Amino acid sequence: METPASFILVGIPGLQSSHLWLAISLSTMYIIALLGNTLIVTAIWMNFTLHKPMYCFLCVLAAVDMGMASSVVPKMVTIFCSGDSSISFNACFTQMFFVHLATAIETGLLLAMAFDRYVAICKPLHYESILRPQVMLGMSVTIAIRAIIAITPLSWMVSHLPFCGSNVVLHSYCEHLALARLACADPMPSSLYSLIGSSIMVGSDVAFIAAFYFLILRAVFGLSSKNAQLKALSTCGSHMGVMALYYLPGMASIYVAWLGQDVVPLHTQVLLSDLYLIIPATLNPIIYSMRTKRLLEGIWSYLKPFLFHHSNLGS
Repeated sequence: METPASFILVGIPGLQSSHLWLAISLSTMYIIALLGNTLIVTAIWMNFTLHKPMYCFLCVLAAVDMGMASSVVPKMVTIFCSGDSSISFNACFTQMFFVHLATAIETGLLLAMAFDRYVAICKPLHYESILRPQVMLGMSVTIAIRAIIAITPLSWMVSHLPFCGSNVVLHSYCEHLALARLACADPMPSSLYSLIGSSIMVGSDVAFIAAFYFLILRAVFGLSSKNAQLKALSTCGSHMGVMALYYLPGMASIYVAWLGQDVVPLHTQVLLSDLYLIIPATLNPIIYSMRTKRLLEGIWSYLKPFLFHHSNLGS
C-alpha cells in the first residue's frame, strides 16, 4: 500500500479568513519567545552567581520551549501567510516526534523544579549536598530518557499506519490524532496509548508536584517571620504560574480532542492546541524574570553593558 509523499496542513479549519491575523499574532509571540528565552539562557550561562540548580533547570526549560516553538511556529506562519501547506511524510512525523518529546521533557522539568524548591525551603541546610551537579545531571538524563521511551512507541505506531486515502490534515501542525484519523486502519491503539500514557505521566508528575508544594506551604506557614514567608511564596509563585500555563491548556487540548469531538468546534480544538505550544514559551520568561529578583538582576547585568555602550555611541 503506497504511502503519501507529503501531507497538506490546512491551518485552522473554518478560520481561513483570519489566517493573516493569526500569522501576525503567532509571529509576534514567537519573536518574544525567542528573545525572552535566549536572554534567560544567556544570562544564566554568563552569570556565575546563577549557576544554581533552580536556574540550571530553568535554562533547560527555556531551551526546550524554544525548540518546541521552533518545530511548529515557522511552518504555521508559512501556512497562514503564503498557503504553502505541504509537508513531506518524514518531516511531518519528525515534527510530531519532537513536539511530543518536548512536552514530555517539560513535565519532567517542572517536577524537578518543584523538588528543587522543596529541598531549598524544607531542607535548606542540605541543599548543596542533595542537589549536587552529579544528581542534577542524573535527573536531567532520566527526564530525557523517560520522554524518549514514552514517545517513541507512539511515533512508531502512527508512522506505520497505512495511509491510502486523503492526505489533508485538519490541523496546522502534525498532531498525532489528526494524522491517525487519516489512516485506513483503526487508529484506536495509538490514540489510546497517547491518552493513557499522557494521563499517567502527567498525572503522576502533578501528584508529586502537589505533594512537594503541600510540604513547602506547610513549612512556609510555619515560619515566624512574615518577610520570610513572603519571600518563600514569591520564589514559588513564578513556578506555580508556569505550571498552570503548561498543565491546564495542555491537558485541556488532549481531552477536548479526545472527548469533545462532537461538542467543541474543530477550529477551537486546533486553536487551543496551537496556543498551548506557543503561549507558555512566550510567557515563561516574563513570569520568571518579573517574579525572580536574582534572575532579573542577572538579565539586567548582562544587558546593561550593551545598552549603555550603544547609548554612548549614539551620543
